[in-house]
Amino acid sequence: MRSSVIKEDIDKAGARGLLWANGLKEADFKKPFIGVASAYSDVVPGHLNLRKLTEFVKKGIRDAGGIPFEFGIPGICDGIAMGHLGMRYSLPSRDLIADSVELMVSAHLFDGWVGVTNCDKITPGMLMAAGRVNIPAIILTGGPMEPGEYKGKRLDLISIFEAIGSYKKGEISEKELKEIEKRSCPGAGACAGLFTANSMACMTEALGLSVTGSATVHATDKRKEDIAYKTGKLSVDLIKKDLKPKDIVTKNTFENAVRVDMSIGGSSNTALHLPAVANAFGIKLPLSLFDKLSKETPHLVNLRPGGPFFMRDFDDAGGIPQILVRLKDRLNLEVKTVMGDTLEDVLKKVKYVDSDVIRNVDNPYHRQGGIAVLKGNLAPNGSVVKQTAVSEKMMKFEGKAKVFESEEDSTKAILDGKIQPGTVVVIRYEGPKGGPGMREMLEPTSLIAGMGLSESVALITDGRFSGGTRGPCIGHVCPEAFEKGPIAALKDGDIIKIDIPKRKLEVALSDEEMAERLKSAKPPKKYIPGMLMRYRKFVSSSEKGAVLE
Repeated sequence: MRSSVIKEDIDKAGARGLLWANGLKEADFKKPFIGVASAYSDVVPGHLNLRKLTEFVKKGIRDAGGIPFEFGIPGICDGIAMGHLGMRYSLPSRDLIADSVELMVSAHLFDGWVGVTNCDKITPGMLMAAGRVNIPAIILTGGPMEPGEYKGKRLDLISIFEAIGSYKKGEISEKELKEIEKRSCPGAGACAGLFTANSMACMTEALGLSVTGSATVHATDKRKEDIAYKTGKLSVDLIKKDLKPKDIVTKNTFENAVRVDMSIGGSSNTALHLPAVANAFGIKLPLSLFDKLSKETPHLVNLRPGGPFFMRDFDDAGGIPQILVRLKDRLNLEVKTVMGDTLEDVLKKVKYVDSDVIRNVDNPYHRQGGIAVLKGNLAPNGSVVKQTAVSEKMMKFEGKAKVFESEEDSTKAILDGKIQPGTVVVIRYEGPKGGPGMREMLEPTSLIAGMGLSESVALITDGRFSGGTRGPCIGHVCPEAFEKGPIAALKDGDIIKIDIPKRKLEVALSDEEMAERLKSAKPPKKYIPGMLMRYRKFVSSSEKGAVLE
């Protein structure tokens, strides 16, 4: 065991002295030491249950013969950070989380570790750490939030943002807006639709790094405590078997996960996070693979924001195991999981359940999967759209550009009623370097939807969109404006053509005109604090997962 260095070497008596101070007993020094990285805080609603779950993980570790050591991990609530300076810190926090786990696990020579996580950047950050450190590891995701309810209609966080647009349009009163605000998020858990947090929980399960069935079990469900206890016990078993993340996760595993992602219609942010996780495992996961597998993989469950169903419905229908059963002829079944079995062995224990929520491959909600990658003279290196959340009417669209240099400027224009049907809203200098931080922009997209414009207005950006975004919203435009990408050349009135079926994103400009405009393109001046300036210096493009290089 790695921890033998501090347990046994004579010259490490000082380390043992400090461990005695922690309350360890003589017999404990013969047991595996296991770090428990907990993202609990009382800031993030998705993390409110993590303190309790961490205790069940630790009990599982002790009962299986290990010694748990809990330590804290930072976490940002994207919903609270949305629409202001705070969102610039969200994506950079993903690397800080991976760094934090690496620091604690490596510095203290733990034999293995458990990640207790939820929400958008925390889960991918922990997955990145699993690949980096590569000692036995298992992830516990905290579970979705139950939907809220008002006047017989189920609600989630996106309901609030879209209600703001409805209020501005005069369709609901301020009192109704306030009721929706109070009722949409009823308690602990990751927001109730298939937004980024729950998408990444599903990806964790699809990668084989969490207990089978755990991604959709809700935060307030007693079954979550059983899963937490089982997770703790399994962490000791992984150490005994010396089964490391890189023994489990291979290129085939990532391809399986992308197929699952396409079939459930996961957040467009998965096209940012999965390549970053793959990079930590030493595997390349290009955007082109997302597009290829999307064309081959049907969309089997139509969850919020694009569809009518919530994570509660998905869990009741059987969650990720039911998706895997339906896709098994398209998956590599020889990959391993933390359960100690191959995926084929795991699926032998899963009984098929007929459902109105999860369809079969011969009767999908959409013939293609959730994400499409668009290219053209406006996005030579690619851009990303959640195509299953776009209406058939808007799969092809042509409109005049209305260009904004920041999210705040676009939001003000939308609220002031300055965006008319037939417009393509362009938000630039919000990419990984240009932001810096590649802000997630839920406010403008939700306002567009809430004001009834999602059937007549499109949005494109070199930043990114929330997992809760619906409609023709194209993000991750590469190269970004800060790097003199074509999006930096756009002017009000330019004709932009979007063709999702043909995977095209183009502007009606000649190469000569584009080049001439780019000569004079300059990023807006911004105050950039220390951490974000470091991030700007080292972050890669979004097509590579916005990893630090």
